[in-house]
Amino acid sequence: MTSPEPAADPGVRPAGSAGPRRVLAVIPARGGSKGVPAKNLAPVAGVPLVARAVRECRATRLVTDVVVSTDDQAIAEVARAAGAEVVLRPAAIAGDTASSEAAVLHALDSHEALHGSPVDVVLLVQCTSPFLAREDVDAVAAAVAEGDADTAVTVAAFHGFVWRDSADELASGPPRAVAAQGAVAGAVRPAAAVTGAGGRPALGGYGVNHDKSFRPRRQDRPQDLLETGAAYAMDTAGFREHRHRFFGRTDLVRTDPARVLEVDDPHDLARARALAPLLDRPELAERPGRDDIDAIVIDFDGTQTDDRVLIDADGREIVAVHRGDGLGVAALRRAGLPLLILSTEQNPVVAARARKLKIPVLHGIDRKDLALKQWCDEQGIAPERVLYAGNDVNDLPCFGLVGWPVAVAGAHDVVRDAARAVTTSRGGDGAIREIASWILGPSL
Repeated sequence: MTSPEPAADPGVRPAGSAGPRRVLAVIPARGGSKGVPAKNLAPVAGVPLVARAVRECRATRLVTDVVVSTDDQAIAEVARAAGAEVVLRPAAIAGDTASSEAAVLHALDSHEALHGSPVDVVLLVQCTSPFLAREDVDAVAAAVAEGDADTAVTVAAFHGFVWRDSADELASGPPRAVAAQGAVAGAVRPAAAVTGAGGRPALGGYGVNHDKSFRPRRQDRPQDLLETGAAYAMDTAGFREHRHRFFGRTDLVRTDPARVLEVDDPHDLARARALAPLLDRPELAERPGRDDIDAIVIDFDGTQTDDRVLIDADGREIVAVHRGDGLGVAALRRAGLPLLILSTEQNPVVAARARKLKIPVLHGIDRKDLALKQWCDEQGIAPERVLYAGNDVNDLPCFGLVGWPVAVAGAHDVVRDAARAVTTSRGGDGAIREIASWILGPSL
């Protein structure tokens, strides 16, 4: 008679599990946000934060399903359009005090009930980390799905000296253990016992990860690692048992410190938008193809030109355009796409450029959005199938009308933020040629 096998520890994944694992990525995205209103829908490089997270999760090797947990219909629509399954969370776990773990557990249960099959590994992915990389999502998933870890987290190398003010310690509650003044780094003693001259409490700053009396070189210090907040992976059985993202063995997945940014306030969002051209891979930007649009409408000043005007002695205006833009427009015209130049300025140079490009022009227009809508009606083209390229705030009403608002590089910040895509070329320096390459691809 064989002895029964010992019961498995619910907090540890059974070793040697065979076969592919089902890996579910859950992206919590509440509608309410005090620091940045509608934060999870805020665009970075023309793509809402929640859509950026969905995109990276869907591009991984191991993630089999992507779910966005939200209480907001607008977020739900964006998430579905990006390719995610949506779980609408109840109000009880949608408030400011609700934990991310509660949202993940609810999404996990809802997903399994819908599909009728268990999930082996569940991921918590934060869409407030705009530069989350698919490689990092795959790495935390692999640590649990293919390795020996029960949990995993993204971290980044951190070399700073961390300080804490003992006055804050005392003000926040009963004395706690703090780093000892003048002791070996890492030693602690109760806050009340840290004293200075005459037995008085030694208030002031003290080192958390170092002894303030000793300043070793970076290479002589143990490496500190900062939790990035971007991605976590948990064995599903253990997560259900512990109801927390850390249990058992936790593997640390190191990521590029330059990509570590969490959007909590408007300044973080501004930094993310400024860094996106440097940190986003060009091939990941959302760009339209021929199947996405039925017409192209182009602003003139600042979009087909560099926004500068030369005036001669007789008051005649001269602008510079890019020959590559002309080639791009010609290729788009040959491909059968309706084109239009739409300009606020009433200027002979605009009409002359339109004649050169052999496309119609509407200029001297006060309400560009009304003119655009009328043109779409006359052409029988749905505005959501139109690409509009612009650069300044008078283009924003048209951006709100069309399906593909595109800003040229160097456009006003507000315009770039409202765009669905942004060119790498500036107005007057080949931006329209670049848009043509998006639409026509190798055929151009």
